[in-house]
Amino acid sequence: MPAAVLAFALGLVLASTGATVAAEIGGPRAFTFVALGDMPYREADEPRFEALIRRINALRPAVSIHVGDTKSGSSPCTDAAFDKTRAQFALFDHPLVYTPGDNEWTDCHRERAGRFDPLERLARLRTLYFGEPRSLGPVPIALERQADVMAEHRIFVENSRFQRNSVLFVQVHVVGSNNGFESTRPDPAEEFFARDRANVAWLDAGFAKARADGAAAMVISLQADLWDIRQTHRGLPSASGFIATIRAIERGARAFGRPVLVVNGDAHEFVVTPFLGTNLEPVANVTRMQVMGDTVIGAVRVFVDPDDRSAPFAFQPVYLIE
Repeated sequence: MPAAVLAFALGLVLASTGATVAAEIGGPRAFTFVALGDMPYREADEPRFEALIRRINALRPAVSIHVGDTKSGSSPCTDAAFDKTRAQFALFDHPLVYTPGDNEWTDCHRERAGRFDPLERLARLRTLYFGEPRSLGPVPIALERQADVMAEHRIFVENSRFQRNSVLFVQVHVVGSNNGFESTRPDPAEEFFARDRANVAWLDAGFAKARADGAAAMVISLQADLWDIRQTHRGLPSASGFIATIRAIERGARAFGRPVLVVNGDAHEFVVTPFLGTNLEPVANVTRMQVMGDTVIGAVRVFVDPDDRSAPFAFQPVYLIE
């Protein structure tokens, strides 16, 4: 069986036996976190999303991570929509870490989204969600922000990191729609290249910190499906906005040499697969976990045992049972 297929099958087995796995990994430093994203996309989904949050609260994770796309790409990018998301986020009774998706800003130039200026919407997101060096939620945790430790990247308040029981969590602002590097934007170059440089610098710094601190593992969360290269820039199909991110993760993970989990959304299907490097071959110590979304209202509970150096992560899907 090919390695990619075997790893995918293994991910499904672990997901389907979450309770058993939880018991087996119960070392002294074991904990859980929940990952979710790409929801709620429709007004009719909002009560279901709030019910999902209540179910997540009952699981008592150490932290939840929302990987962006808090609305659909065709719904209006109004302040009212952002305020509604903030109210929904306030329903989590534990720390919530959020990284933006393309639907919140890069796609806001679309007619159905209200023809907003994407950069103005990005500035608004930064003010609403990233004004302080801490997570969201009623009991926030401290976050170390790139803006506070790298003067040359001081506008990137959304890029952050935190540690839990020798596991380093790193959040980077990489979004769908080809990472904002798309032909429908008037001129994305200045914003895209600045953010791309900042993301690579933050990933490099994260891996360096993990090595220096002797971290047991790393978790990287971002919004985009990095292997979706359908978008083009000015007719050039090879102009992927994700390649620098893939290279940074591949390079850093190999130097780190310990388990790395990359959490993403964007494609709306729950999968656990190897992380493919630039040669489309799996990077041995990196697993990719993609959350469900859109019409599937759910999340993924991730079990973490830092003391299991070979396989510290296991996965259990959490669906809304109505």
